[in-house]
Amino acid sequence: MTDFTPNEPVLTPIRDHDKELAKAEASVAEFAAKRNNRWYPKFHIASNGGWINDPNGLCYYKGRWHVFYQLHPYGTQWGPMHWGHVSSTDMVNWKREPIMFAPSLEQEKDGVFSGSAVIGDDGKLKFYYTGHRWANGHDNTGGDWQVQMLAEPDNDELTSATKRGMIIDCPTDKVDHHYRDPKVWKTGDKWYMTFGVSSAEKRGQMWLFSSDDMVRWTYERVLFEHPDPNVFMLECPDFFPIRDAQGNEKWVIGFSAMGAKASGFMNRNVNNAGYMIGTWVPGEAFVPETEFRLWDCGHNYYAPQSFNDGKRQIVYGWMSPFVAPICMENDGWCGNMTLPREITLGADGDLHTAPVAEMEGLREDTIDLGEINLDVNEESVILDDAEAVEIEMTIDLASSTAERAGLKVHATEDGAYTYVAYDDQIGRVVIDRQANAQGDRGYRAAPLSPEELASGKLSLRVYVDRGCVEVYVNDGRQAMSSYSYASEGPRAIKLESESGTLKVESLKVHHLKSIGLE
Repeated sequence: MTDFTPNEPVLTPIRDHDKELAKAEASVAEFAAKRNNRWYPKFHIASNGGWINDPNGLCYYKGRWHVFYQLHPYGTQWGPMHWGHVSSTDMVNWKREPIMFAPSLEQEKDGVFSGSAVIGDDGKLKFYYTGHRWANGHDNTGGDWQVQMLAEPDNDELTSATKRGMIIDCPTDKVDHHYRDPKVWKTGDKWYMTFGVSSAEKRGQMWLFSSDDMVRWTYERVLFEHPDPNVFMLECPDFFPIRDAQGNEKWVIGFSAMGAKASGFMNRNVNNAGYMIGTWVPGEAFVPETEFRLWDCGHNYYAPQSFNDGKRQIVYGWMSPFVAPICMENDGWCGNMTLPREITLGADGDLHTAPVAEMEGLREDTIDLGEINLDVNEESVILDDAEAVEIEMTIDLASSTAERAGLKVHATEDGAYTYVAYDDQIGRVVIDRQANAQGDRGYRAAPLSPEELASGKLSLRVYVDRGCVEVYVNDGRQAMSSYSYASEGPRAIKLESESGTLKVESLKVHHLKSIGLE
């Protein structure tokens, strides 16, 4: 299968890219002018207006961190994809950059789909992404026609780029139309690329290509096929090495599995993003040593992408609102990213994802409430109104008897709230939205290991933004991301104990500042 890779990039312009970018900017500005900010995030990355999804092109380049993202500038539902862009010198204060890509070539006329960025041996950056067309020319009823594309930035600020064109065509006889989201890295003297594929047999796979010059690519093999026959596509694949504290190297394969069936606490979302840890020899197949594990146990997490900034592996995820009703689409915007998380390989042999250290720079002030004890079925108001806060809390499980206990956030006068709690009957941390007045409901549950339960302590970091909640369990051993559409009025935070007592060893509340994108 080497006959579908062109010797040189194939460039076939059909529209003026500059004009398409200008039209997209004007449309986003129109949405922004009328935007309702009731749930618009203060400290999460979101577009000024329109719909966004997957993070793309994540990189640290010439002193700036860059986050690109899938953007539909002409609506607040999914549509023809562009690439939006924000950047930062400190990961705390962000600024909006010009839209980077709009559909302008034949191979991407229906969307500039997801991809990654990588710095070459010459110190220059390249973008790899998927060009998308509808196979029948006008809608999704005939499936997709997708190929891999290359572009190069015009300046060190990454504010514009020149498209080089198609570098990997699609062998349509061997693919069931899904063929996208390239990730590129270097091991030894070779460059490698992998992306997600639905095989002709409708099996979710990741294919492996190699290159000496980052332009001409050769098919090597199937890097990985998902063992579950229900999984027909692996979206937004990731692949990277990681070392534990002792220097032992493992490889992590990440993907968003489409088609997996819900089972117990697993795979409760429409599609679910996770990873496996294992080993890899260049040119060979990935050998998993663990089962599939979720990156995030919340309601709204998908399509994560990671990158190495020279010191650490950082991952952003998209908080996917695909389950109806998608409340914020009526407000002129839709979707936001998670906080950036550093990926580490713990002594327990699993991946931990905790907010990068820079997130402490968001703190404007700190209220230290110290130790708190609640009696049976007692409730205590922590804050009368909280728009953007981080809560650090350690629960003394050994001294608590409550069946469930934790924080009610976005608690409003109509009785609505989102509950972040420890559930002693199942030994898990839950985000429960049964009392939400708007949006989807249901609960999600993150497991605690036997060792964590035996420790008798539970550490939680809870980030509450205007329309979403992120929870980090025991320094990132688990993470949870969920939308929470608060009702009108003051948004209180309450501490609650159910059917038993609660001892909180320590509790701090930090008010968080805006990252500058409002």
